[in-house]
Amino acid sequence: MTTAATFEIEYRQYLDPDGHPIGKQLPAIARDLDHLVELYQLMSFTRVFDTKSIALQRTGKLGTYASCLGHEAAHAAIGSAMRPEDVLAPAYREYAAQFYRGVKPRDVLMYWGGDERGNDFSGPRHDFAWSVPIATQCLHAAGSALAFRIRGEQRVAVSVCGDGGSSKADFYAALNCGGAFELPLVLVVVNNQWAISVPRSRQTGARTLAQKGIAGGLHCLQVDGNDLIACREAMDQALERARSGGGASVIEMVTYRLHDHTTADDARRYRDDAEVKAAWQREPIGRLRAYLTRLGAWSDAREEAWKAQCEERVNEEVDAYLSTRAQPVEAMFDHLYGDVPLEIAQQRALAVAREVKHG
Repeated sequence: MTTAATFEIEYRQYLDPDGHPIGKQLPAIARDLDHLVELYQLMSFTRVFDTKSIALQRTGKLGTYASCLGHEAAHAAIGSAMRPEDVLAPAYREYAAQFYRGVKPRDVLMYWGGDERGNDFSGPRHDFAWSVPIATQCLHAAGSALAFRIRGEQRVAVSVCGDGGSSKADFYAALNCGGAFELPLVLVVVNNQWAISVPRSRQTGARTLAQKGIAGGLHCLQVDGNDLIACREAMDQALERARSGGGASVIEMVTYRLHDHTTADDARRYRDDAEVKAAWQREPIGRLRAYLTRLGAWSDAREEAWKAQCEERVNEEVDAYLSTRAQPVEAMFDHLYGDVPLEIAQQRALAVAREVKHG
């Protein structure tokens, strides 16, 4: 018997849960302490924003909100590794990646507050809007990557989905296109172990989610998603490979969803407290802070000062969101159809009349 082909999935981790280096050879990003501090500040700011957003939803000032608690390292690595001209096709909780690319927190709040003007966010105009339908954004990224290749542009399309999203046909179609056409495409699977209430063990028989890209001929890698250094190195290499004509990649970043799926969910119904407590011991922000502190690049005093700055800035963004004047009722009709059907026009007229009558 002969073997047609063999495959393996590499796993990378450079910092243990206590922030100690693993092995003697760290990548260059591990020595760029100024940049690591910048990314640490981004991660911690995002967590303050996330906490505030949940509080806004609980007090009726925000709609259903998708927390990013525990995902900060993965998202910061994605956004910071990309160039401005690259395209990001996010799901709906990659806030740190978008903040790095210029999206304002008030934009995020407007979107989750039910105002679609939030999707007309600051930052690169070519980035895609938030995508609540699962994994459809992977196809948007693949299409963009195909356009880049046809035009001969040195740009890369990046998409992010969760472990559940990697089971969707959209994800498989995107990676198949990435391999067949050698596209400048990076598909990141942020494996947070839960597709709402469905655990990773019931989603797929694959030993890793990264290996799903093997069938499409993509470069595949699994990293510790709580290790910013590992995540960033993986992104840097995948983007460079794509930009130089080396084809598409799938990166699985293994982390854990420390909050409910959204504020409409109650994870206590299907997760053990012990599992969540164990995951908190591996979370990304404390890990990076410990590493930077040992190297003298961060301190308790800087931590307290930065937290105060984060609180101030988040409050400014919340105030900007809350003071934004609501759109008139006809806005929900005016941007839906090119040629408005008669029944919709009648509904619009009725809505406007009721708004005038009731103020």
